[in-house]
Amino acid sequence: MKATRNLHDLGQSLWLDNITRNLLRTGVLRRYIDEFSITGLTSNPTIFDHAIKNSGDYDDAIKSKLAEGKSGEKLFFELALDDLTQAADLFQPVYDRTCGVDGWVSLEVSPLLAHDTKSTIAEAKELHAQARRPNVFIKIPGTPEGLPAIEEAIFAGVPINVTLLFSDDQYLAAANAFMRGIERRIEAGLKPDVASVTSIFISRWDVAVTGKVPQALNDRLGIAIAKRTYKAYLALLSSPRWMRAYNAGARPQRLLWASTGTKDPKASDVLYVNALAAPFTINTMPDGTLKALAEHGDVSTTLPADGGNSEEELARFADAKIDVHALSRQLQDEGAKSFVKSWNDLLGVISSKSTLLKRAS
Repeated sequence: MKATRNLHDLGQSLWLDNITRNLLRTGVLRRYIDEFSITGLTSNPTIFDHAIKNSGDYDDAIKSKLAEGKSGEKLFFELALDDLTQAADLFQPVYDRTCGVDGWVSLEVSPLLAHDTKSTIAEAKELHAQARRPNVFIKIPGTPEGLPAIEEAIFAGVPINVTLLFSDDQYLAAANAFMRGIERRIEAGLKPDVASVTSIFISRWDVAVTGKVPQALNDRLGIAIAKRTYKAYLALLSSPRWMRAYNAGARPQRLLWASTGTKDPKASDVLYVNALAAPFTINTMPDGTLKALAEHGDVSTTLPADGGNSEEELARFADAKIDVHALSRQLQDEGAKSFVKSWNDLLGVISSKSTLLKRAS
């Protein structure tokens, strides 16, 4: 049995961290679903940036949309939704079979709206409506500025993938924003079964401390943080507050491991996948990590519910003068700036390609 199937059978969902028109057109995504047990996918501006810049796959669609008078963000979102709705349709059987627990795709709102709660909510609602698919998550960063938008979007009934989370306290803040939205729906007499996931970024922790800790601690911080967060996740899911919401018809918000491609060339290419197997969680991984897992992954145990040795591990990092609380804030701040840069790069690619195509026509 492939490790991908084994991981699926252990209770973790495997999602692809990629989407391109070529993946859809050539049937590769369909093959990943059939052969590697993929049950969803995530996207981000960088993925679309590379796909549009490095291929001609989108040229005809761009020319068509330019002829309709579209440009910039509007043009991009239509391109992205063309891809993501096709992918959502491929995952529809999974969505139906799991009663909406799995089978999702994700699209990110503009990070330029990060400090504008009202506009973020409006865009989240508009994008979800445009998709016309029930299994499309809208991604909103779980930054302090993003939390009010998450609450309001959930209250409005928009399924949300909370992204850019790095620690247990950031996870809990996002989970509480989700719960406030759900509780408000219950109080208002609305159906509370709005789906959501929270995405915890893993590998960036280890990149951040490379060269700053003893060699014995290399590639161990991200996993320790994940274990601590998993403990907090299970404790929250079993709390009286959440139990009351479940009793009213709410569905639990799932935990997703993001950024699980190994960055250290000396480490296993399936380091984070093997280490973070856990029931009722998701691991979203790039193509290379997915293929490596299928070829030589060895998933046999799952994360301990009590966090295992995470606190001992984190104490060793504290001894090495690593302040994980300060670092989590730094990583989130840097991630938010990186999102903006990626977005601007993407819009720049859209603009330059539009110009070239206009000249060629």
